Amino acid sequence: MASSAGSARRKIKKLNRKLEQEIENGTFRSDLFYRINVVNIHLPPLRERASDIPELVAYFLDYHNRKYNCRARALSLELMTQLRKYHWPGNIRELENLIKRYVILGNEDVISSDLTPRPTDFFNTEIPVDGQISLKKLTRQAVRELERKVILKVLQNCHWNRKQAARALSISYRALLYKIRDAGLPSNRTVKRQEADAAQADAPKDVAAD
Repeated sequence: MASSAGSARRKIKKLNRKLEQEIENGTFRSDLFYRINVVNIHLPPLRERASDIPELVAYFLDYHNRKYNCRARALSLELMTQLRKYHWPGNIRELENLIKRYVILGNEDVISSDLTPRPTDFFNTEIPVDGQISLKKLTRQAVRELERKVILKVLQNCHWNRKQAARALSISYRALLYKIRDAGLPSNRTVKRQEADAAQADAPKDVAAD
């Protein structure tokens, strides 16, 4: 019986490497490749499957709402359009993390702030087709966009503790507050309130005894 159960097991391996090429380069054993290469399923990256995004969003939204006992609403049409246009360097896991963050914090800003334009889109929209180009203006815009990304990442790493983020960035607390407002990032009060609500919802509920 045990041997029968053991023979019914199947191994599924997920790889993002081109093993045929690695075999030719001598960096992967050919005998091992033919042992695991029974059925190949090629799944294109998310950026090539934009039509799947609404269904994936609905699934992750329902899953994390139930997991964290939240009632996050469906995403707006505008944000869904942004998701479909995004290039998804982190693939499906990046999408799930964004939806999870949205469910916990309950604010679409936590998603849209990460959906920054591609570098090519940024420059295509700012450089005129003809006429004079203001290098100073373009440089100022590029620096501002980069600064926004850095501040957002540091705030996230510091769990939105602005004083700690200011120290990490080696700027004054007042300067950080100004840059947060100027960059249009979510306010600390909003983030903290949403985190507190999520933590309260995630806490175990007391059940009255019969």
